[in-house]
Amino acid sequence: MKAIEILEDSPVIAAVKDEEGLKRSFESECGIIFILYGNICNITQIVRQVKEQNKIAIVHADLVLGFAPKEVSIDFIHQNTGADGIISTKPQLVKRASELGMLGILRAFMIDSMAMGTTKKQISAYRPDMLEILPGVIPTVIAQIRECTDIPIIASGLITDKKEIMQAFDAGADAISTTRQDLWFV
Repeated sequence: MKAIEILEDSPVIAAVKDEEGLKRSFESECGIIFILYGNICNITQIVRQVKEQNKIAIVHADLVLGFAPKEVSIDFIHQNTGADGIISTKPQLVKRASELGMLGILRAFMIDSMAMGTTKKQISAYRPDMLEILPGVIPTVIAQIRECTDIPIIASGLITDKKEIMQAFDAGADAISTTRQDLWFV
């Protein structure tokens, strides 16, 4: 299934940062779970729980304790967890995930014009499957990135209500990711 089709089926993504959030995400209609916690000892079990709920499991490789920012960490996730993809701020890790047939999501913090330029270069050079832009409450930046790429865009960070979700969609985002559990049920 193509990245855009996955997001069309589940435009609100549950981003979970602990066991409580994980259990709550299972009650939601969110078909994609971003796993923002765990360690090398328990990440396989966390992913297994997500997969048992027939949801897409995406591991934030930068946030799993015990992993180095090296391609071998992505190899481990691929071989041992059954995760459908990874998120990382490191383009080489995203590229490795794609090489392994996993979804590779590049996370980019849009803090200034230099970050915008760097992100545009990384999109061109590494061609991630998806791009997660933070913070997600900056429709102008989302629109500018949308103009330069056809890669699916996920708005994330600081989204607090349905109005901000709609602003992100109107600006060109294909999905939003949030840890706010009340937004998983809108």
